[in-house]
Amino acid sequence: MIKNKKKTWILWSEEEIRLLKKLYKKEKAREIAEHIGRTIGALREKARRLGLQKGSFIPWSKKDLDILKRLYLTEKSHVVAEKIGRSIGAVCNKANKIGIRKQDVRAPWSKQEDILLRKLFPDNTAREIASQIGRSVPAVTGRAHTLRLKKEGLYPVWSKKELNLLKKLYPIRTAQEIADQIGRPICATRVRINKLGLKKRKPKTKN
Repeated sequence: MIKNKKKTWILWSEEEIRLLKKLYKKEKAREIAEHIGRTIGALREKARRLGLQKGSFIPWSKKDLDILKRLYLTEKSHVVAEKIGRSIGAVCNKANKIGIRKQDVRAPWSKQEDILLRKLFPDNTAREIASQIGRSVPAVTGRAHTLRLKKEGLYPVWSKKELNLLKKLYPIRTAQEIADQIGRPICATRVRINKLGLKKRKPKTKN
């Protein structure tokens, strides 16, 4: 972990590093950052440390397009993206360019999607939520309106119990693990960690 007096950097998980290596040469840094949940600056710094370099744009193959046309209307965007090996944003953009519209097939929202929407809504943009759930931005905003979700008051102020648990877990758990246990969005958890100025324990050095 890298840290200084002003910032606390969150350790990269193996899954985040795997996604970064997979997408870095093919997708824009902003899209990858949104997909992983990191800032562009942090993403580029990690890519530099890993020795990753941007390659030339990789065109869509006939096989990629066939998978897109076959699955896009019936599968979630993140499922199609995983099968093709591209980001969700790249998949949605390509689908729009060749005239495939998910709006034509309005699959009902599942209970799990509604739970995730409620969890992400207070601290994420509609585009970020759409990317994680695999729905279009209009679908996300429309569902939020139907559920009467509001930015204010959906998640209460952090309780003393939550703060104590956050302080207790931070030295030994990742931000994602803490967010899952407390029941807060990862972005909100990271913001609270920074505001509290929490630091990871330094490993003991052997004399």
